[in-house]
Amino acid sequence: MLVASLLSEITHAVTSFVGDYGLYAVFLLMLIDAVFPAASEPVMVYAGAVASGAFVDQSVTLFGYEFESGLPAYVAIATAGTVGYLLGSIGGWAIGDYGGRPWLERHGRWLHLDAAKLDRAESWFDRHGDWAVFLGRITPVVRSFISIPAGVFRARFWHYVLLTAIGSAIWCFALAGAGWAAGASWESFHESFRFADYAIAAAVVAGIALVGWKLVRMRRRRAIAEPEPETASGYTGPPE
Repeated sequence: MLVASLLSEITHAVTSFVGDYGLYAVFLLMLIDAVFPAASEPVMVYAGAVASGAFVDQSVTLFGYEFESGLPAYVAIATAGTVGYLLGSIGGWAIGDYGGRPWLERHGRWLHLDAAKLDRAESWFDRHGDWAVFLGRITPVVRSFISIPAGVFRARFWHYVLLTAIGSAIWCFALAGAGWAAGASWESFHESFRFADYAIAAAVVAGIALVGWKLVRMRRRRAIAEPEPETASGYTGPPE
């Protein structure tokens, strides 16, 4: 109940912000979401509903120009989300690249990154290579924690930019499209998607626990298999 209440408050806050500031809010929230979770799902779904013209008192405007409800507003909303997320991702990559792992291990707690999460991110990049970026961008929960580790582990910049742009465009256009199709009933889609978030988060936690358990077992086996240290001559000291 506490988690549901908190998520409801976050959803209300971000949708109110999007309702008040439209494209600017979408751009800013998605820029933040690239390095720190900022509820990108309700942002884009609700923005898509706004683009459909579902709310008579809300419209999509940019520098005084009002986009026509429907396809023009939808494209504008999804593009704003994609560009904001891409720029935020480039900023996250730069932080990781210039700060490096030692800096992040000291200060990463402010970005919800600690040594354990960096270890997991390193394993992710080792396993998937450049595709780790694309897979991360379309995976809920994971997507907000890819940018800085990509810089730390030296993901190739232009590959990173291209894969981030593709993944972010898929994410933003799909979610905004769902909101556009749902219209004023956008919240019903969001509620269904929230359960997917829970399931994915649970799967991530279970996977991390499994990997940690296996690492502990491996270390114990190595400790048992390793012989006691001896000197070069085999002499271990005087008898007691």
